[in-house]
Amino acid sequence: MTQLDFSFLTWEVLSSFVAKGLWFSIQLTFSAMIGGIVLGTILALMRLSGKWWLERPAAIYVDTLRSIPLVMVILWFFLLIPYIAGPLGAEKTALITFTLFEATYYSEIMRAGIQSVPKGQVFAGYALGMNYKQTMGLVVLPQAFRNMLPVLLTQTIVLFQDTSLVYAIGAYDLLKGFEVAGKNFNRPMETYLVAAVVYFVICFSLSMLVRRLQKKIAIIR
Repeated sequence: MTQLDFSFLTWEVLSSFVAKGLWFSIQLTFSAMIGGIVLGTILALMRLSGKWWLERPAAIYVDTLRSIPLVMVILWFFLLIPYIAGPLGAEKTALITFTLFEATYYSEIMRAGIQSVPKGQVFAGYALGMNYKQTMGLVVLPQAFRNMLPVLLTQTIVLFQDTSLVYAIGAYDLLKGFEVAGKNFNRPMETYLVAAVVYFVICFSLSMLVRRLQKKIAIIR
């Protein structure tokens, strides 16, 4: 440990090697979060529709992807998509993969949130003349999103941590930026240690914000 030297990690080095990777990780996180929540909500509604031809495909999709390690899904998509849609590059492949994969987790969160809304709310919507789509969109989903907001944000923090797995297909994320800096200055141990600290600080800070938000929501209730 006495041989560790962090003096090379200047602001110029961080802005040259790490900033690009951090920006990509943030972009990937937010894009996959939005796409995952939208697709996850659709999957949740399919599973709660009571129609087997909607429920069963959604259940198979969710259960299958949730049973496979994310890094394997990333590699599969990276290797298979070029045969279907042509070469997309590591960044686009990562976005597609994370959106489709994270949707399975967001769908379970949304399904639990929808089921947490009292059925009386649904019956009240029907009593006012609303159909299923209107009741879900105007009555149930707004309450479900508020109920599940802390869990959705917690899953997004996990998503940010998982973005480091795109390292396996060569995408230039936050971890890749630190690795490139370590190779250029022949200080891999120092850069990996700093990378761990950066991930910890970001995720811990976001977790504290989510905890405060959860307390505020609990007070409102």
